[in-house]
Amino acid sequence: IEGFNATAVDYPAHALVHELFEEQVALSPEAVALVFEEESLTYGALEARANRLAHHLVSLGVKPDERVAICVERSIEMVVGLLAVLKAGGAYVPLDPAYPPDRLAYMLEDCNPVAILTHAPARNALEAARAGMEGQDTGAKGQGTAAPVIDLVADAFQWADLSANAPDIRSAGMTSANLAYVIYTSGSTGLPKGAMNEHRALINRLTWMQEAYRLDADDTLLQKTPFSFDVSVWEFFWPLMAGARLVLARPDGHKDGRYLAAVIARHQVTTLHFVPSMLALFLEAADADACRSLRRVVCSGEALPGDLAHRCKGQIAGADLYNLYGPTEAAIDVTAWTCPADIDRGDIIPIGRPIANTRIYILDGRGEPVPVGVAGELHIGGAGVARGYLNRPELTAERFVADPYAGVAGARMYRTGDLGRWLADGTIEYLGRNDFQVKIRGFRIELGEIEARLASHPGVGEAVVVARQDGDGAEADDKRLVAYYTRAADAGRDLSAEALRSHLSAVLPDYMVPSAYVLMEAFPLTPNGKLDRKALPAPDGDAYA
Repeated sequence: IEGFNATAVDYPAHALVHELFEEQVALSPEAVALVFEEESLTYGALEARANRLAHHLVSLGVKPDERVAICVERSIEMVVGLLAVLKAGGAYVPLDPAYPPDRLAYMLEDCNPVAILTHAPARNALEAARAGMEGQDTGAKGQGTAAPVIDLVADAFQWADLSANAPDIRSAGMTSANLAYVIYTSGSTGLPKGAMNEHRALINRLTWMQEAYRLDADDTLLQKTPFSFDVSVWEFFWPLMAGARLVLARPDGHKDGRYLAAVIARHQVTTLHFVPSMLALFLEAADADACRSLRRVVCSGEALPGDLAHRCKGQIAGADLYNLYGPTEAAIDVTAWTCPADIDRGDIIPIGRPIANTRIYILDGRGEPVPVGVAGELHIGGAGVARGYLNRPELTAERFVADPYAGVAGARMYRTGDLGRWLADGTIEYLGRNDFQVKIRGFRIELGEIEARLASHPGVGEAVVVARQDGDGAEADDKRLVAYYTRAADAGRDLSAEALRSHLSAVLPDYMVPSAYVLMEAFPLTPNGKLDRKALPAPDGDAYA
């Protein structure tokens, strides 16, 4: 198993993320870097706009490890703002205008930004959040209401005459050990927690991706992931370090499969990312002609079902399909796998092998490595591990622990809470969350195991199983298992509750067989494009066998 972690390679560990972009500016200043709707910017123009704003941010006190909140919709201003924060030496904190005001208010207070960047389309959401902070105890100790708010359009005159050359942040002490971004993720306590990621971790991740998948000046990448989701980080910076073209989807465009197909065809997009739930919707909306330009389809964020991978390879025949895995508490992704061309709908889709300079440990409850084929908790070590959670030292100490297997003093690893097992070829099979374990009538049940068995039915596309406790007077012991599923693209089979219960009863004990089965046209999604389990409907009478 130790050989599975032989991933050490050289990479520019001392570089800063925006410096890779600046190298491309020097090589191709007149090439188109950025496209949004009818507007475009060359590499040279994007560099000049970001540098002028960066000088303004430096004048406001932005320096290494200081946070700058950015609350904008997808736009040219978004990319200029992100680059400018990095060029000023700060760490950007994305605030999605689609989030509820209370959540934005907590994030603002917690990250205590030096400045807040916004523009007119997001201004109302930001002001609602700031209004909610005044006189409210959010549980954090920051000065989010006192930070100056900068409108990236209306206030642009303030930095229009500043230098178009990059600020010298190295002389201010900036190194690759400083923060690049803080992205908030859901917390088990109900309060979001900000994962802090450094330049050197992100440099390793971006360098690996370029070595593995090779973008160049002939490529166009479609940026459609909400910037509060860490996949967006490589969507923004990978094409800009490789001399490719970055096309931005319109706000909320990531939810519309027909729109995405039209953008892909119009701009001859070669590379894009999907959460599997959204990939399924896209394949239903797009025809093969709209996808002829695609060369790379990257999936992450959820488990990739074999049926969906099979459909994707059939419908987008000219594209490679990659399955990646990684939590927000690391620099985006830590494992990767390339789907073979002849993948079958019943195949297991592994999350792959550790990427460059990354180690994956699968440990038992005592922290000891498990043998090949045995399930355990995934732990991440190596270059990609985040610094920790902002303002949460106790939670950081709980989740980011000493790495006794690295052979390096002070090395740390992150406890993911995800379950997996090594396969004999050194790839990893993802088995779900350890907190998706439920207890019903005294039996402890892994929902992921039921989902996998249900998805193996040839007529089922995707499957989700939850433990529901409906009704105001429901007791803890009244929980019941409910299965939600979609129909496979070519399914002509009996998918009644009776048929599916019979299928599961053949492979699972009675207590693991759901009592209700709900056929869905599509699963509800969160703003990030992930499955929204809370929005799954209660079963009606026809759902019961």
